[in-house]
Amino acid sequence: MARYCFCLLVKPDRMAEYAGRHRAVWPEMRQALTDTGWRNYSLFLRDDGLLIGYVEADDLDAAQAAMARTEVNARWQAEMAEFFTGLDGRGPDEGFQLLTEVFHLEGK
Repeated sequence: MARYCFCLLVKPDRMAEYAGRHRAVWPEMRQALTDTGWRNYSLFLRDDGLLIGYVEADDLDAAQAAMARTEVNARWQAEMAEFFTGLDGRGPDEGFQLLTEVFHLEGK
């Protein structure tokens, strides 16, 4: 299973609310992520708004496409978009920047 890391920028004045929303992710959203192949998914928020995400998936493009076809994801993305900067009209699930892995302890 491949590992992916990505980043986004949360508006500094919305960080507390953003974190609060993620303490209560809708059960149907959690289930949709699991059903569409998102594994070991984590989000980390730095105090300046830098959000780092980590996810494992067989194929991230396929997992994203499957999520995009769910109704719950459309609702979640619409609610979350207002928390971010630099999306240029894209949803958070389309606007994140993938990071290149440069080291993995278990890797070669």
